Amino acid sequence: MQRRLLGGLFGLVIVAGVIALRGWDPFPVEAVRDIGFDLYQRLAPRPAGQFPVRVIDIDERSLAETGQWPWSRDVLAKLTDRLTGLGAAAIAYDILFAEPDRTSPSRIAQTLSATTAGGAAIANPRALADYDREFAAALERAPSVLAFSVSAAAVDLPEQPKAGVAISGSDPTGAVLQMPAAVLPLAELTAAAHGLGAVNLAPADTVEVVRQVPLAWSNGTTLFPALPVEALRVALGAGALIVNGEMADQSAQGYMSGLRVGEFEIPTSGDGMMRLYYSRDVPDARIPAWAVLGEDYQGLAPGISDHIVFVGTSAEGLLDIKATALGEDVPGVAIHAQIIEQILSGQFLTRPTWIEAAEYYAFALVGLVIVAAILASGPLASLAIGAALAIAGLGVSWMAFRNYGLLVDVSFPFGGGFAVYAAMIFFQFTITDADKRQIRRAFGHYVAPAVLTQIEKSERLTLGGEERDLTIMFIDVRNFTSISEAMTPEALVSMLNRMFEVLGGEITATQGTIDKFIGDAIMAFWNAPLDVERHALRACEAALKARGDMVRVNDEDAFGLKAAGRQYQELRIGIGIATGQALVGNMGLKTRFDYSCVGDVVNVASRVEGACKTVGYDIVVAHATRREAGELAFLEAGSLALKGKAEREPVFLLVGDADMAGSEGFGALGAAHERLVASASEGVIDEQQLARCQALAANVEPRLGEFYRLLPTRLEDFSIDGLDEVTRAAD
Repeated sequence: MQRRLLGGLFGLVIVAGVIALRGWDPFPVEAVRDIGFDLYQRLAPRPAGQFPVRVIDIDERSLAETGQWPWSRDVLAKLTDRLTGLGAAAIAYDILFAEPDRTSPSRIAQTLSATTAGGAAIANPRALADYDREFAAALERAPSVLAFSVSAAAVDLPEQPKAGVAISGSDPTGAVLQMPAAVLPLAELTAAAHGLGAVNLAPADTVEVVRQVPLAWSNGTTLFPALPVEALRVALGAGALIVNGEMADQSAQGYMSGLRVGEFEIPTSGDGMMRLYYSRDVPDARIPAWAVLGEDYQGLAPGISDHIVFVGTSAEGLLDIKATALGEDVPGVAIHAQIIEQILSGQFLTRPTWIEAAEYYAFALVGLVIVAAILASGPLASLAIGAALAIAGLGVSWMAFRNYGLLVDVSFPFGGGFAVYAAMIFFQFTITDADKRQIRRAFGHYVAPAVLTQIEKSERLTLGGEERDLTIMFIDVRNFTSISEAMTPEALVSMLNRMFEVLGGEITATQGTIDKFIGDAIMAFWNAPLDVERHALRACEAALKARGDMVRVNDEDAFGLKAAGRQYQELRIGIGIATGQALVGNMGLKTRFDYSCVGDVVNVASRVEGACKTVGYDIVVAHATRREAGELAFLEAGSLALKGKAEREPVFLLVGDADMAGSEGFGALGAAHERLVASASEGVIDEQQLARCQALAANVEPRLGEFYRLLPTRLEDFSIDGLDEVTRAAD
């Protein structure tokens, strides 16, 4: 519970941290979001359609035929007049005319007049042609729109827009993008043009993908439209622009929600930005400038009449190439044209503030679900749940884009959800790894590897203490003191290690846990830390196998006692087993502990093992163990008065396995044994039955000879009271 609470708190911290990161919105987060929106456009770009918008392209061939850029303004005047004559609804120049035309004859004459030689040669330079004046006249005759550029490096600001700006709602002048300064057209040209718009495609002059464009700028007191908006206004003949403002409350600064040009409503963000929904670029649809300036320009009338015409350049050397969300590199003038097409199509991409709020809630939900799923069901289930939520979120986002033009950011919930998932997995791994290291330290030398693996996988392991039904085993070496006295310490340790390896292997093989090695003894238990089905039977099977292993290693002289000519040439063991309730868990200091068990049953098992000498047999079990493993071959051994116990404890000899229990020989021995015990309970020994038991035991289990030899000396263990205790225990 404590670990789950800690994990939950950790998950909440991660969720809150990711939300804070989204609020900060650093460049990587913004970039991933924009890439996701770009992907939507690439999968479903805006249909091209047929719109009355054209681009007059000053391309490489136009430069080759007309001359290098900049062209003299008389050429531009000619271009403007021809477009006007072809019926253009608006002519917008995506070009800055901030300086006078230095190729104008009047300009050259004025320059020459400043020298003595020139002054004598030209009497009246002002009478010569002025290309700027010619261009201004052409602009005045045309539905023309000129551009200015917002630039912090400039010093001027436009004073008034060409058309009026009406504001509906709160005034957003302070909320839209502010102009620090601007590069303006020549005053003469500005006065002649019918429209003036900002040419900037982004708040700053960058080479990034153009995803949003500002439709309005502020000089601090009034609003100025962008070039495409002004071109549309001139084409429609609208006298004013309508700016829609909103107000959160009366004391708050207003923000812009949209712009109306004639009958066209354009939604914007609060700072006056419009999101671009691109169609595929079609370079062949552009009209090259050389064609308009050529002799056969009249044939261009169908593609220009009643069209909004943008004049710009695609020539590489003029550095007006931009990247779009579709991954295309296009001239900046083509993006202006696409803005008009998008407005005319009525297909907009919007991202209202309520969507951003919904994304926060969605991520919080996804994050909390992932945290809860990992804590409750683990990483695989949480991964499946996260994948299902991701698919559902992606579907909702895609449908919102396709059907309503809403941009729902799934990268934040998905990316944030993955971050939460990864952090929680790392946390779980760290905790689990620490637990596993602790478990391996506690159990690595005391249980079988397979059991250790189960312990590591188990979520039910309680470190600290719990009461469980256990089967306890004690194994002790007989005559150890006499054997050890004649051995060197090195030889003694080697012998014990060999013995512990043999006996410990049988304990762990039957899912037992080795509690401790006590000198020449072993304490082990079953059914902790994990449940062991029929643990009493498992312990008895381990005891029988341990007996067989000791016979084998003694025959092989694995301990070297025979080769050394020792008095005791074999190691013999006694085993005591008891079953009952005990408290099991970590016991000791926080930094140094043992996984052990305590309780009355532990004392019983220890005393029963000690009684092996009294009984005269090597494996003795308490009655509860015999009851739980009844299919094995047991013989009653009386009721013993164990130290610390008020009542006698019924004990039994574990003679053999289930096969022996079902054998004919053991059946006959068992029947004779019952008659012998019945006579002993009356305080006498039936010598005939004793002899029969000894004879039968010689064929079934020769070790029983010592038991039957000592039985006449233990009549008090078979008294009527003792038998009554056995009967009560059986009941």
